[in-house]
Amino acid sequence: MTTQGKAFVVCGPTAVGKGTVLSEVLQRDSHLWYSVSATTRPPRPGEVDGVHYYFVSPEEFDDLVANDGMLEWAVVHKIHRYGTPRKPVEEAMAGGFNVILEVDLDGARQVRKAMPEAQQIFIAPPSWDELEHRLRGRGTEGEEEQERRLQTACVELAAQDEFDVIVVNDTVANATESLLKILGSSAV
Repeated sequence: MTTQGKAFVVCGPTAVGKGTVLSEVLQRDSHLWYSVSATTRPPRPGEVDGVHYYFVSPEEFDDLVANDGMLEWAVVHKIHRYGTPRKPVEEAMAGGFNVILEVDLDGARQVRKAMPEAQQIFIAPPSWDELEHRLRGRGTEGEEEQERRLQTACVELAAQDEFDVIVVNDTVANATESLLKILGSSAV
């Protein structure tokens, strides 16, 4: 008989390195399952349904929301909706996989209500100055967008005490090791 997997919510501010750390974690432990979000936006070139996103119609998304089929969801940029479908997460857990849901602060709060047993993990920067340095150093956003993201990061950092565990991403290696331990990984 397969042991039931667990759900882990991972959240943190922009430029904290969530994607980099999660990529390392997933490379090191093949028994973790990364949740794929659903979206109402059309696929971009090269995106594969079920791999990058589940691409659904607005009507299908409405049906998922109405029938408790989403653990969390939001309207992004006032246009398209994104969310975490419940069924694939529950199926992966039933198959014995520990599931990682990478969501924003509002999504973490929604998952806390929809799946209170999920462990909530906040990835934090070693300092505000370092977060700002990382964001500006990426060079992927203009000044106005950087300021907007920093304002959002301030709100997210103020909410970190809502989470079960805080992992400080001082280095990718340290944060990866910490996260693997929290996830109960055998790859530690």
